[in-house]
Amino acid sequence: QLQLVESGGGLVQPGGSLRLSCAASGFTLDYYAIGWFRQAPGKEREGVSCISSSGGSTNYADSVKGRFTLSRDNAKNTVYLQMNSLKPEDTAVYYCAAEPEGSCPSVGYDYWGQGTQVTVSS
Repeated sequence: QLQLVESGGGLVQPGGSLRLSCAASGFTLDYYAIGWFRQAPGKEREGVSCISSSGGSTNYADSVKGRFTLSRDNAKNTVYLQMNSLKPEDTAVYYCAAEPEGSCPSVGYDYWGQGTQVTVSS
């Protein structure tokens, strides 16, 4: 069974940091493009960051550039999203998604995780 599982969310004060993990089971992430998305209450889902299957291309939404960093650890079959200098507007459910042999940004992701809640509040 192919599965993505996000973890690492939680409650953090403004200016704080969190590291989200996206762990794959049933398949190897090496050959997959990965995207991170978020959806806040009452808002549409938006792309946050992505990395191509080759690892040669990464992108970030303007709202997170300079604060968020995406990385992948193929040995652990996990992709990370390091989030620094968090703001209340970063509050959302964060999802990771995967597409085989995909680009960044991708035209469509085949697999999605269940999401992890990030709340930035004092």
